[in-house]
Amino acid sequence: MPGLALTELTLSHFRSHRRAVLALDGRPVAIHGPNGAGKTNLLEAVSLFSPGRGLRRSSAEEMSRQPEGLGWKVSGVLQSLYQVHEVATSWEPAGARVVQIDGKAATQVALGRIARMVWLVPSMDRLWIEGADGRRRFLDRIAMSFEPSHAEVTLTYEKAMRERNRLLKDQVRDAHWYAALERQMAEAGAAIQANRRDALDRIAAAQAGAETAFPAADLTLGAADDSETPDDAQGFAEALAAGRQRDLYAGRTLIGPHRADLGAVYAAKGVPARQCSTGEQKALLISLILANARALAQDFGAPPIVLLDEVAAHLDAGRRAALYDEICALGAQAWMTGTGPELFGELGDRAQVVAVTEAGGVSEVGA
Repeated sequence: MPGLALTELTLSHFRSHRRAVLALDGRPVAIHGPNGAGKTNLLEAVSLFSPGRGLRRSSAEEMSRQPEGLGWKVSGVLQSLYQVHEVATSWEPAGARVVQIDGKAATQVALGRIARMVWLVPSMDRLWIEGADGRRRFLDRIAMSFEPSHAEVTLTYEKAMRERNRLLKDQVRDAHWYAALERQMAEAGAAIQANRRDALDRIAAAQAGAETAFPAADLTLGAADDSETPDDAQGFAEALAAGRQRDLYAGRTLIGPHRADLGAVYAAKGVPARQCSTGEQKALLISLILANARALAQDFGAPPIVLLDEVAAHLDAGRRAALYDEICALGAQAWMTGTGPELFGELGDRAQVVAVTEAGGVSEVGA
């Protein structure tokens, strides 16, 4: 059966790892070790094989091992459906992050076309009770997992909006200065909205009728305030032009996908996610990640690589077993971290176990 998995992973001067080499067999990877040993750094390295700044959203410089500060490289062998690719991404001081596929320079979007990836990290636990910007990023990660070019249109939109906002702050009133920027914003913004709505439709379909121990969430896409943004490019461009005077007073753009918010309701109870208990909020997040993975398995032809940082520590034994069963039934190479091997006991020989230790500020990887 074709699948999606890393069969080799090598880290050089990445975070706490001076050098780490892992040979992998496609099974889920259970990584255990004490806090601060460097477990999450392995997941972050894997996450760089997808578009963006990785699961920590760090700068390339921050990923460089200190005190050496020599730069870093992460490389691997990726089984992607019926093809095998050598993939690498690296950074050197004063340079830009570089991506290579099969020895040739490539874009981050090209990575996204051969490796689909989803993740859940502890910082996302407060997703439903903090600001809308985190929920937008969460939704955009889902959208990008289905359509890697979503990353590019988002960057195009944000760049044009920053330039428009600069004009607004400088109180520029000449319409000609705004027209081209608003056209770029409108075209990119319409694509963003379409990708987000398509992603929500796919998640809803993947949740419907799924056999899972985790609660379904009804998701909606609205605005974080009373603003309304037309979904079509022409309508959005006209709305931006009509709102220039109001935006001049505010000094910023007051409508657009950057003002959107993701709403979630615990479907079985009809309770907004923000009002649910901490355990229920975590279960909803796990449910959405699993739904995303199921939808990608149908869309891409294989389940994505799934990164789950410290997820087992917040689940009782029954829920842990249910999560592991779903991952294995899906056939995904899931990378999971925990402080002790007992947290992965329910997996048995269905997972490859990796131990991480740390001594003198250097992480070591072993079986």
